Amino acid sequence: MKKLTYLTFSLFSVFSFAQQVSEERIRTVLSTLASDEMKGREIGTPENDNAAHYIAALFKENNLEYCTGNSYLVPFNYKGKTVYNVCGIKKGKTDQYLGFSGHFDHIGTTGKTNGDNIYNGADDDASGITTLVGIADYFKNKKPDFSMVFMAFNGEEKGMLGSTAISTDKTLDPIYNNLISLFNFEMVATESEFGKNAVFMTGDEFSDLAGIFNKNAVNGLRIHPDPYAKEQLFYRSDNVSFVKKKIIAHSISTADMSKIKHYHQVSDDVTVVDFDNLTQIINNFGATLEKLSPENFAPKYNDKVRF
Repeated sequence: MKKLTYLTFSLFSVFSFAQQVSEERIRTVLSTLASDEMKGREIGTPENDNAAHYIAALFKENNLEYCTGNSYLVPFNYKGKTVYNVCGIKKGKTDQYLGFSGHFDHIGTTGKTNGDNIYNGADDDASGITTLVGIADYFKNKKPDFSMVFMAFNGEEKGMLGSTAISTDKTLDPIYNNLISLFNFEMVATESEFGKNAVFMTGDEFSDLAGIFNKNAVNGLRIHPDPYAKEQLFYRSDNVSFVKKKIIAHSISTADMSKIKHYHQVSDDVTVVDFDNLTQIINNFGATLEKLSPENFAPKYNDKVRF
């Protein structure tokens, strides 16, 4: 009996581990997006296009379907140039969707010729894109109760241009009309002020999403209230493009504003990333999402929110 129990536990452990997203994978994706070769991923540059195509390739690896048309790349116009958001869907057991997003653009280079002149944007927001890719990885060989839409926004740094464009794209209305909530990942590379395996949610006072999520959360993962509520971050990130559509949409972050010195600095490179913590958060998000269904997850706004 002891041998059988040990064997069963061992097989379960191997199976569980096989389902997890590795730290190596997380490191590879984030390091590629935040590499010097991407030159800060500023919208309208060839490197920004390269980042969009790289994310599209990651979506293809995960066998995601196109959101619209015949490509993961969803074009819009920026100063006379065609630039791209990236969008893919994972069909679940129902036609109700959960959304996962982040922005892949950053602010380019300093223009200086000496020293480090690249705003790599590892935390802002290669970490957010890596998180949504990691969730897609987690569900690659699974069929969740919810369908899922993954959106990598462009042009956030210029005024949330990409999220504005894609949120008003009528060809995506069949998804938006069934989108239960959107988790927008914004700067999740570092340990939060609440410790490891912990995030905070902007605008937590406007919906019951965090409470419902935390009831189902696994392995100690927790969404905390926004410690910077006075900054009105809820209305200052890409999630607001979907708030305007009355879709439950919040940004998820770990940024400890009392400690972070790399925001919009050339020091925002892979050296600031806590890969162990980020990998833990991604896997625990995946395991929690796996428990969610339309029966136990139907968040609502309250009357405090401004649309």
